[in-house]
Amino acid sequence: MLFTDLFEQYHWDNIKDSIYQKTAADVRHALYKSGKRTLEDFKALVSPAAVPFLEEMAQISHQLTVQRFGKTIQMYAPLYLSNECQNICTYCGFSMDNKVKRITLNPKQIEQEVAVLKEMGYEHVLLVTGEANRTVGVEYFKKVIRLLRPHFSHISMEVQPMDQEEYESLIAEGLDTVLVYQETYHQEDYKKHHPKGRKSNFQYRLETPDRLGKAHIHKIGLGVLIGLEDWRTDCFLVAAHLQYLEKTYWQTKYSISFPRLRPFSGGLPPKVEMNDRELVQLICAYRIFNQEVELSLSTRESEVFRNHVIKLGITHMSAGSKTNPGGYTAEEESLEQFEISDERSPAEIAEMLKIQGYEPVWKDWEIGYSFVEPLTL
Repeated sequence: MLFTDLFEQYHWDNIKDSIYQKTAADVRHALYKSGKRTLEDFKALVSPAAVPFLEEMAQISHQLTVQRFGKTIQMYAPLYLSNECQNICTYCGFSMDNKVKRITLNPKQIEQEVAVLKEMGYEHVLLVTGEANRTVGVEYFKKVIRLLRPHFSHISMEVQPMDQEEYESLIAEGLDTVLVYQETYHQEDYKKHHPKGRKSNFQYRLETPDRLGKAHIHKIGLGVLIGLEDWRTDCFLVAAHLQYLEKTYWQTKYSISFPRLRPFSGGLPPKVEMNDRELVQLICAYRIFNQEVELSLSTRESEVFRNHVIKLGITHMSAGSKTNPGGYTAEEESLEQFEISDERSPAEIAEMLKIQGYEPVWKDWEIGYSFVEPLTL
């Protein structure tokens, strides 16, 4: 059984109606029950009925996060390798129909980017490209991972979905984590936003976390692009996907991100607006629903917002991010995927975290630490 089999049992309109019918009593039950929360509890926590309970949700979310993760925030940086793409996506600056300069970094350019990231203090790097198999395919990624492995303790990737065997070959080179966002679980609207290219295959993308789990990846990142569809319904399906994956691939770790649709050159305005209070509600809902999942917040969000949500459930943050290939060094004119909002440096973010009583963590895991030979007494 794959998640696609379970997904067929869900009906978007029924889920949406169920969420919007939740009551204050349902929210209280979800907040103060003993034991693990269910998907029905998650519906209540993201429902409009939960809005008056936001302060209580924030307090519980904070307590649960500190119990599991302590007062630490893992720091990471995206490294954009290429803006070439063979897809047309209505919301992305890399879309094939956007007539701009395309760049794919060569080894020398990558080394220059690495030097800047290392000087900033980073040990965790997220590799990002457009989806262009002919230009940035498996062999290209193998070479990049080999180049980066001596410099970083943790290598993540957010690129095109691949087959299980391809993931296995990258894991063998040192890949630790793969982020694969479904963008939206609304199947009909997914087709509207992805009219051309391999990304238009909704089912293949939906099955990607299953292929990653079978390949024994260390960690899988989930999420949707908030703004394409009703965020409550989309994020319920992320929660359902997470629950299935944790039961099926229990040795793998999981993370969730909350990217809100941001402007880009010639971009699509959000169909659905999510305000800051609603994003706080969603962060707290995920934490109360699942105490183990890592929650990541990028520089898409504003300085003020990021300062205030540190204590509400977030475990991972980026800082000083550039969303264009070569952006840390020379290629300031290359196309960005989206505009960032928080432009503070990693050092400034680290100082902000310390002021709030949190420790910025640059290195928290390395494949070499995953097995320790027992002591012989």
